[in-house]
Amino acid sequence: MAKNTFHEGSGPSQRQLRVGELIRRTLAQVLAQGDLHDPELNRLSVTVGEVRCSPDLKIATAFVLPLGGQGRDEVIGYLKRNKTELRRVIGKKVGLKFTPDLRFRLDETFDQMDATREIFERDEVKRDLGEDDDD
Repeated sequence: MAKNTFHEGSGPSQRQLRVGELIRRTLAQVLAQGDLHDPELNRLSVTVGEVRCSPDLKIATAFVLPLGGQGRDEVIGYLKRNKTELRRVIGKKVGLKFTPDLRFRLDETFDQMDATREIFERDEVKRDLGEDDDD
């Protein structure tokens, strides 16, 4: 009987987390060094916030954001265009048996944090939390 270590609703396994973080660090390093053959991508500063791996480690989704948030759609296009080269470089540096297929998504964490800050700045929320303007 096969052992099922991934259950619906449970979080990612330690292995998924480890591989995701390893790929995140390597991808961030490769993008920061600008060693790719794409001058448009090399001119941008890209933040890699998180990499999530599928349970079988065949797909790695990187959540990225260009510095300052400028050119969000462009950076996803550049990364997709260079996916093969990035996968090859990551495969060499990370040393996994199989390098996952890379997918890129915009990291919306910063937008969510800004929205949360705006909510906490509302007068009715401050009142509900018991904060006074006089503090």
